[in-house]
Amino acid sequence: MLSVLVPLIMQVGIAPTTAPVSAVPPELRDRPTRNGGTPDRPASQAAIEVCLDSARTDPEKARALAEEWVSRTTGLQRAAGQHCLGVASANEGDWDAAAAAFLAARDEGADGPFRARMGELAASALLAQGKAEEALAALDAAKNEAAGDTALAGTTALDRATALVALDRIDEAATALADARALVPSDAHAWLLSATLSRRTGDLALAQTQIEQAATLEPRDPAIGLEAGVIAALAGRDDAARKSFESVVAASPDSAQGAAAKQYLAQLGER
Repeated sequence: MLSVLVPLIMQVGIAPTTAPVSAVPPELRDRPTRNGGTPDRPASQAAIEVCLDSARTDPEKARALAEEWVSRTTGLQRAAGQHCLGVASANEGDWDAAAAAFLAARDEGADGPFRARMGELAASALLAQGKAEEALAALDAAKNEAAGDTALAGTTALDRATALVALDRIDEAATALADARALVPSDAHAWLLSATLSRRTGDLALAQTQIEQAATLEPRDPAIGLEAGVIAALAGRDDAARKSFESVVAASPDSAQGAAAKQYLAQLGER
């Protein structure tokens, strides 16, 4: 059995897609805007798509473009510019500016799902700065805005769980994860996060059930394989733990999960 287990804290949120993995907090993950996410007519939709594409490939250029856009527009057009400014700022690692831009986009947006998405993005940028209380406030507002959109409400619940864990409000985090599983039962990440939280609170039987469901939904996800191995090791099932860790190393040897799996295998020792 593992004598020492490096803490595995899996969190949720959005992240700029072009920043190096090592430079981006794990709770930040960029998610595409859902229905209602583009705050204006088709012409504006094309403009925001161009700006967001640029934000992912050349954030400095996109930031300048978005700042100019914001300076010359109002209302829904300005909200779209703030959206792009937030993504560009986040991709540059300026989380404070990103949070401010996303909150401004939210406050000028008229569409509930768009406002909820901007609140989620702001919360992730706030979490990157350790501002969990402010992040939770943004997510509580997003929860109300997301009502009626099941998928969006599910991701909001996942993000609320992240903030609640950061605030050490574990029971509330567990409730938020239960809400997420009910809203988006096919989301493997919801089951993974649930398993991680159950493991951290010592309920290994429940953690095992939850990680099995996550693995059923995403059998090749290295984060799920790694968590499955940790749960098995803590339960004294060393052979199962080895198999999980070995599968992670085989599938993703150069990833952060692969490196952790190698460390755990070394701690387990020879068969």
